[in-house]
Amino acid sequence: MRRILFVLLGSIELSCVNPFAPALDTNPSGSNSILGDQRTVEGVFQNFKQAYLFRDTTIYGALLASNFIFVYKDYDKGVDVFWGRDDDMRTTYGLFQNAQRLDLVWNSTIAMDGDSVSLTLTRNFNLTVTFNASDIMRVDGYANISLERLQQSDNWRITRWRDESNF
Repeated sequence: MRRILFVLLGSIELSCVNPFAPALDTNPSGSNSILGDQRTVEGVFQNFKQAYLFRDTTIYGALLASNFIFVYKDYDKGVDVFWGRDDDMRTTYGLFQNAQRLDLVWNSTIAMDGDSVSLTLTRNFNLTVTFNASDIMRVDGYANISLERLQQSDNWRITRWRDESNF
């Protein structure tokens, strides 16, 4: 009798499991996570790649410090152009909305200088932007990136990104 009672109670408990509402994963850095640990430089670049792959401004925005500055060279005018975090988020959102696919490959780090709370590095990248089957743009170059955090246990945030690409 006791065995039948346990089987019935177990059946009732299992019948209440909704396969369309699985339990919330409370361990975001678990072994199944596609996101990197942003306390490491490599984790920052992994998250950068994932933000572009999934065209996700939430992931991308978590990479940028509140005082973020983006710099690129306007070759037509021969001047450097600067914009802040808000402009960068709007521009990146537009790119994410208009591209069908973004393939970002981070290659080797060319130079790195800094310490455990402030770091500047230059890294080679290749970006393929697919707007549609007949409109594909390839960008190659270097990203000169400054990262900062208050203490070693905090996540790195990008404070400055100077784009040194062929675009």
